[in-house]
Amino acid sequence: MLNADLHCHSVISDGTLTPEALAIRAKANGVQLWALTDHDEISGQLRAAAAARAAGLNYLTGVEISVSFLHQTIHIVGLGFDVENLALKIGLQKTRGGRGQRAVEMADDLAKAGIAGAYEGALKFAGNHDLISRTHFARFLVERGVCRDTNEVFRKYLTPGKPGFVEHHWASLKNAVQWITQAGGMAVIAHPARYKLSSTEEFALFTEFKGHGGQGVEVVTGSHSPAEYISYADSAREFGLAASRGSDFHSPDESRTEIGTLPDLPGDLTPVWELLADRIQTASVV
Repeated sequence: MLNADLHCHSVISDGTLTPEALAIRAKANGVQLWALTDHDEISGQLRAAAAARAAGLNYLTGVEISVSFLHQTIHIVGLGFDVENLALKIGLQKTRGGRGQRAVEMADDLAKAGIAGAYEGALKFAGNHDLISRTHFARFLVERGVCRDTNEVFRKYLTPGKPGFVEHHWASLKNAVQWITQAGGMAVIAHPARYKLSSTEEFALFTEFKGHGGQGVEVVTGSHSPAEYISYADSAREFGLAASRGSDFHSPDESRTEIGTLPDLPGDLTPVWELLADRIQTASVV
C-alpha cells in the first residue's frame, strides 16, 4: 500500500522541525504522499508543498482544526483544500485568536502550583506566538526539571483536573467541517481513540460529523494501538467513511511514532487519498 503520512506538525504550530526538514525526513523514511497538518494554521502550506516537490514527495494540503464537542477538544484534519479559500482563512484566524489569553491563564494557574515564569518559558518554544499551546508549556516544564518528559507532564499537569489546565471553546464541529469541505477538501476525524467519549458520545460524534459532510477517519495513527486500528476500521465501515493514516509526528525526541513508519491500512477500506486524487500535488522529482 502507498506509504502516506497525512498528519504531522512543524514549528509553525507545536512541532520542532521546519516544513523543509519534515519533508526531507519523510522522504528518508519512505513516505510517498505527505501532508503537513499544523494546528489551526495554514501559513506553512506553500513552504511544505515546495519542500515536498524538491524532495520528490507527492503532497496534499493539510490542517488540524481544534473543535469543542461535548466539553472536550476534538481535532478534525482537513486534507486537499484550497489554501487561498477566504472562509477557511478567516475561520482559522478566529480559532487561533483565543490561544494567547488561554496561555496567560494557564501560566497563572501553574504559578499557583508553585511554578513561576511559565508563560515566558513556554513562549520561547513557540515558533509562532499566535499558536502557543499546551505542548510548549510541556516543553518548558521538562526544561525546568519539573518532569522528566512531556508524557509525564500530561499525566501531572495541563489536563482536566490538573494544574495548568484551562478549558477553551474552539470552533464548532459544523464550522470546522464546512470550512474544509467548502474549500474543496476532505474533513477527517483525527485519532478518535484519544478522546474520553462513551460509546454513545462517540456514536454522536461520528453521526454529527458525517451529517455535516465529513468523509474520513484516522484509522492508523501514532497514538492508536493495533486493537484500535481494528476498532476504527470497523467504525469506518459502519459510517461509510474513508480511512486515513498519519503519524501525528511532532518531534524526533517526543513523538511515539516516527514519520512514515506506520503499518498499512486494512486492505478493504477506501483510503482518503483515492478520493483526493485530483487534489494531490505531484512531485517534481521521483
